[in-house]
Amino acid sequence: MLSLLGTLLVGLVVGLLARAIKPGNDSMGWIMTIVLGVAGSLIAGYAGRALGWYQPGEPAGWIASVVGAIVLLLIYGMVAKKKSA
Repeated sequence: MLSLLGTLLVGLVVGLLARAIKPGNDSMGWIMTIVLGVAGSLIAGYAGRALGWYQPGEPAGWIASVVGAIVLLLIYGMVAKKKSA
């Protein structure tokens, strides 16, 4: 149970940092911010293992997680623009 709460807390912090760093209006609620942070961390972990930065089972670092979340925000922004246009 504590592992799940830790994951949610890290996801929230990473998501908030990514939204603060990336310019623009990224209006989303707390739950989507947590999902953004957790997904960014997962993407950073997979990319880091593929590039040889991380060993299997080693978690991604904070900076890599924030970068992964920013990449997701950029992709989300491009998809949202296409839908509204």
